[in-house]
Amino acid sequence: MSKQANKSFDNKKLVGELFTLTYGALVTQLIKDFEKDEDVNKQLEKMGYNIGVRLVEDFMSHSNTGKCQDLRETAEILSKVAFKMYLNITPTVAKWSPANDEFSLILDNNPLVEFVELPDEHREINYSNILCGAIKGALEMLQMEVLTWFPKDSLKGDDVTELRVKFVRRLTDALPAGED
Repeated sequence: MSKQANKSFDNKKLVGELFTLTYGALVTQLIKDFEKDEDVNKQLEKMGYNIGVRLVEDFMSHSNTGKCQDLRETAEILSKVAFKMYLNITPTVAKWSPANDEFSLILDNNPLVEFVELPDEHREINYSNILCGAIKGALEMLQMEVLTWFPKDSLKGDDVTELRVKFVRRLTDALPAGED
Protein backbone atom coordinates (compact mmCIF):
# COMPACT_ATOMS: atom_id res chain seq x y z
CA MET A 1 0.00 0.00 0.00
CA SER A 2 1.49 3.34 -0.99
CA LYS A 3 1.25 6.45 1.10
CA GLN A 4 -0.20 9.54 -0.42
CA ALA A 5 2.44 12.19 -1.01
CA ASN A 6 2.30 15.04 1.45
CA LYS A 7 1.36 17.82 -0.91
CA SER A 8 0.41 21.21 0.30
CA PHE A 9 -1.72 23.48 -1.81
CA ASP A 10 -3.47 26.78 -1.36
CA ASN A 11 -7.16 25.93 -1.00
CA LYS A 12 -8.21 29.59 -1.34
CA LYS A 13 -6.33 29.86 -4.63
CA LEU A 14 -7.96 26.68 -5.91
CA VAL A 15 -11.44 27.88 -4.95
CA GLY A 16 -10.70 31.30 -6.45
CA GLU A 17 -9.60 29.80 -9.75
CA LEU A 18 -12.65 27.53 -9.85
CA PHE A 19 -14.88 30.56 -9.23
CA THR A 20 -13.09 32.53 -11.97
CA LEU A 21 -13.51 29.73 -14.51
CA THR A 22 -17.15 29.14 -13.56
CA TYR A 23 -17.87 32.86 -13.87
CA GLY A 24 -16.22 32.84 -17.31
CA ALA A 25 -18.52 30.03 -18.41
CA LEU A 26 -21.51 32.02 -17.15
CA VAL A 27 -20.50 35.12 -19.11
CA THR A 28 -19.88 33.00 -22.22
CA GLN A 29 -23.40 31.57 -21.94
CA LEU A 30 -24.90 35.06 -21.54
CA ILE A 31 -23.09 36.17 -24.70
CA LYS A 32 -24.70 33.24 -26.53
CA ASP A 33 -28.15 33.99 -25.05
CA PHE A 34 -28.24 37.74 -25.74
CA GLU A 35 -27.58 39.51 -29.03
CA LYS A 36 -26.34 42.83 -27.65
CA ASP A 37 -23.43 43.45 -25.26
CA GLU A 38 -25.65 46.00 -23.50
CA ASP A 39 -28.12 43.22 -22.65
CA VAL A 40 -25.29 41.04 -21.29
CA ASN A 41 -24.17 43.97 -19.12
CA LYS A 42 -27.71 44.46 -17.78
CA GLN A 43 -28.03 40.76 -17.01
CA LEU A 44 -24.68 40.65 -15.18
CA GLU A 45 -25.68 43.67 -13.09
CA LYS A 46 -29.08 42.13 -12.32
CA MET A 47 -27.45 38.87 -11.23
CA GLY A 48 -24.98 40.79 -9.08
CA TYR A 49 -27.80 42.81 -7.54
CA ASN A 50 -29.60 39.61 -6.52
CA ILE A 51 -26.37 38.24 -5.04
CA GLY A 52 -25.76 41.47 -3.11
CA VAL A 53 -29.27 41.46 -1.67
CA ARG A 54 -28.72 37.96 -0.30
CA LEU A 55 -25.06 38.36 0.62
CA VAL A 56 -25.54 41.34 2.92
CA GLU A 57 -27.08 39.19 5.67
CA ASP A 58 -24.15 36.76 5.54
CA PHE A 59 -21.73 39.68 5.56
CA MET A 60 -23.35 41.33 8.58
CA SER A 61 -23.37 38.10 10.57
CA HIS A 62 -19.74 37.16 9.81
CA SER A 63 -17.96 40.50 9.66
CA ASN A 64 -18.73 41.88 13.14
CA THR A 65 -19.19 45.34 11.65
CA GLY A 66 -21.90 47.67 12.81
CA LYS A 67 -23.86 50.23 10.89
CA CYS A 68 -21.65 52.63 8.95
CA GLN A 69 -21.98 56.27 9.95
CA ASP A 70 -21.13 57.79 6.56
CA LEU A 71 -20.08 57.00 3.00
CA ARG A 72 -16.37 57.12 3.86
CA GLU A 73 -16.80 54.39 6.44
CA THR A 74 -18.93 52.41 3.99
CA ALA A 75 -16.16 52.65 1.37
CA GLU A 76 -13.53 51.41 3.84
CA ILE A 77 -15.70 48.47 4.96
CA LEU A 78 -16.43 47.55 1.32
CA SER A 79 -12.74 47.62 0.47
CA LYS A 80 -11.08 46.15 3.53
CA VAL A 81 -13.73 43.73 4.76
CA ALA A 82 -16.25 42.76 2.04
CA PHE A 83 -13.87 42.44 -0.92
CA LYS A 84 -11.33 40.68 1.30
CA MET A 85 -13.97 38.29 2.66
CA TYR A 86 -15.52 37.30 -0.67
CA LEU A 87 -12.82 37.83 -3.32
CA ASN A 88 -9.64 37.80 -1.21
CA ILE A 89 -8.55 41.21 -2.53
CA THR A 90 -8.39 44.68 -0.97
CA PRO A 91 -9.12 47.45 -3.47
CA THR A 92 -7.83 50.94 -2.79
CA VAL A 93 -10.43 53.58 -1.95
CA ALA A 94 -9.58 56.70 -3.97
CA LYS A 95 -10.81 59.65 -6.04
CA TRP A 96 -13.35 61.10 -3.63
CA SER A 97 -15.61 63.74 -5.15
CA PRO A 98 -15.50 67.23 -3.60
CA ALA A 99 -18.99 66.62 -2.17
CA ASN A 100 -17.82 63.30 -0.60
CA ASP A 101 -20.72 61.50 -2.29
CA GLU A 102 -18.68 59.51 -4.81
CA PHE A 103 -15.53 57.38 -4.69
CA SER A 104 -13.62 54.75 -6.62
CA LEU A 105 -12.48 51.28 -5.70
CA ILE A 106 -9.22 50.62 -7.54
CA LEU A 107 -8.63 46.92 -8.23
CA ASP A 108 -4.99 46.36 -9.10
CA ASN A 109 -5.81 42.67 -9.40
CA ASN A 110 -9.33 41.73 -10.47
CA PRO A 111 -9.73 37.99 -9.84
CA LEU A 112 -12.71 37.77 -12.21
CA VAL A 113 -10.56 38.55 -15.24
CA GLU A 114 -7.58 36.33 -14.45
CA PHE A 115 -7.94 34.03 -17.49
CA VAL A 116 -9.97 36.33 -19.75
CA GLU A 117 -9.56 38.15 -23.05
CA LEU A 118 -12.52 39.98 -24.54
CA PRO A 119 -13.12 39.17 -28.21
CA ASP A 120 -13.04 42.20 -30.52
CA GLU A 121 -16.73 41.79 -31.36
CA HIS A 122 -17.64 42.08 -27.65
CA ARG A 123 -15.52 45.06 -26.52
CA GLU A 124 -18.57 46.74 -24.96
CA ILE A 125 -19.10 43.99 -22.39
CA ASN A 126 -18.46 45.11 -18.83
CA TYR A 127 -17.20 41.70 -17.83
CA SER A 128 -17.11 42.38 -14.09
CA ASN A 129 -20.51 44.10 -14.00
CA ILE A 130 -21.67 41.52 -11.49
CA LEU A 131 -19.58 43.44 -8.92
CA CYS A 132 -21.49 46.66 -9.64
CA GLY A 133 -24.77 44.86 -9.11
CA ALA A 134 -23.61 43.15 -5.92
CA ILE A 135 -22.54 46.46 -4.37
CA LYS A 136 -25.76 48.13 -5.45
CA GLY A 137 -27.93 45.31 -4.06
CA ALA A 138 -26.07 45.02 -0.77
CA LEU A 139 -26.08 48.76 -0.09
CA GLU A 140 -29.76 48.99 -0.99
CA MET A 141 -30.47 46.44 1.76
CA LEU A 142 -28.60 48.81 4.09
CA GLN A 143 -30.85 51.72 3.02
CA MET A 144 -28.43 53.34 0.56
CA GLU A 145 -29.24 53.92 -3.09
CA VAL A 146 -26.07 54.09 -5.18
CA LEU A 147 -25.01 54.11 -8.81
CA THR A 148 -22.06 51.92 -9.82
CA TRP A 149 -20.01 51.66 -13.01
CA PHE A 150 -16.55 50.97 -14.43
CA PRO A 151 -14.72 54.04 -15.80
CA LYS A 152 -11.57 51.91 -16.24
CA ASP A 153 -11.24 48.22 -17.02
CA SER A 154 -8.02 46.23 -17.29
CA LEU A 155 -9.71 43.99 -19.88
CA LYS A 156 -10.07 47.03 -22.12
CA GLY A 157 -6.44 48.07 -21.91
CA ASP A 158 -6.45 50.21 -18.75
CA ASP A 159 -3.68 49.64 -16.20
CA VAL A 160 -6.21 48.99 -13.40
CA THR A 161 -9.90 48.29 -12.96
CA GLU A 162 -11.75 51.20 -11.38
CA LEU A 163 -15.22 50.67 -9.94
CA ARG A 164 -17.01 53.96 -9.26
CA VAL A 165 -19.69 54.27 -6.54
CA LYS A 166 -21.97 57.33 -6.29
CA PHE A 167 -24.33 57.86 -3.37
CA VAL A 168 -27.80 58.87 -4.61
CA ARG A 169 -29.92 58.97 -1.47
CA ARG A 170 -30.70 57.37 1.86
CA LEU A 171 -33.67 55.03 1.52
CA THR A 172 -36.45 54.89 4.10
CA ASP A 173 -38.61 51.92 4.85
CA ALA A 174 -41.97 52.37 3.20
CA LEU A 175 -44.81 51.93 5.62
CA PRO A 176 -48.27 50.94 4.42
CA ALA A 177 -50.71 53.83 4.16
CA GLY A 178 -52.21 54.78 7.53
CA GLU A 179 -49.38 53.24 9.61
CA ASP A 180 -47.03 55.80 11.08
